[in-house]
Amino acid sequence: QVQLVESGGGLVQGGGSLRLSCAAAGNTFSGYTMGWFRQAPGKERELVSAISRQGYLTYYEDSVKGRFTISRDNAKNTVYLQMNSLKPEDTAVYYCAGKTTSGIASDSYEYWGRGTQVTVSS
Repeated sequence: QVQLVESGGGLVQGGGSLRLSCAAAGNTFSGYTMGWFRQAPGKERELVSAISRQGYLTYYEDSVKGRFTISRDNAKNTVYLQMNSLKPEDTAVYYCAGKTTSGIASDSYEYWGRGTQVTVSS
């Protein structure tokens, strides 16, 4: 198993930036495909971005392409989500997730963090 803890959320003005971090503890971090999900009030949780075990493959949901960048540092057991040009519609709770299978565009994940709130003001 792996335990995931997100940090870096907060309140930012539209057009601003935030970097989310997700620290992992437990089994070998490099063995996990990692993803970032978000859930806005009244909406279903959606996969925003994902990264393969060694970081060679990435996935982005269409609305964040060109604005968000996912990365990972396996030596630090951490995955990041750099969010630039933030919009009010990016407001949501952001969750870090991990899975032992590949298929980065699949939204089926085994392990979840508790989430961090991102609020973008207009």
